[in-house]
Amino acid sequence: MDLLEHIEIEPPVPARSTVIWLHGLGADGHDFEQIVPELKLPEDSSIRFIFPHAPIRPITINDGAEMRGWYDFIPHSETAGHDDIIESSGQIAALIDHEIERGIPSQNILLAGFSQGGVIALHTGTRCQQRIAGILAISTYLHDFTGTENDMTDANLAIPIMMAHGTHDQMIPIMRAATSRENLIRLGYDVRWFDYPMEHQICLEEVEQIAAFFQEVLPK
Repeated sequence: MDLLEHIEIEPPVPARSTVIWLHGLGADGHDFEQIVPELKLPEDSSIRFIFPHAPIRPITINDGAEMRGWYDFIPHSETAGHDDIIESSGQIAALIDHEIERGIPSQNILLAGFSQGGVIALHTGTRCQQRIAGILAISTYLHDFTGTENDMTDANLAIPIMMAHGTHDQMIPIMRAATSRENLIRLGYDVRWFDYPMEHQICLEEVEQIAAFFQEVLPK
């Protein structure tokens, strides 16, 4: 499988870990590129950041307009985009394998995603055959609880998952995220939950918590 086009930001010292960060619908890998300096990580941080670009595809909710998206989205449908999600998950798994080939242990690889990207991060991380460091799932939800329960791997049982959401999010209501949180806890994951008085976005306090999460679960 050809690797997705992506942006890489190398750390100031040789990389010992990797964060693969997936953008939301209609954006691209540049969307979260600027968050790296905002994390204010230590000067000797050894984290490599990879920001993939989702494929361009028609999106039903936007009248079939073509844009970057990890899956097609149809309102009020629980099954729409399922095949796209599986395909996108496979593409992210290929990036994980590539990082392992480059010398990064799987347990030092963290998947992060916002909105649609978070759906793919959760779908991929819970099914990964090698243990990973954790998952950052922001302004997002778990797709297909039953499928996750059937397909989840023992390798990633109880991995840390940070979930963060805006209490005024109108695109993905916070109750959908909270239900995902409870389902992930039921499946045995170590879920840390944060909510903020905001809409479908990221705030400074959240960025600070993300930085703390990275420093907790990735090697110093």
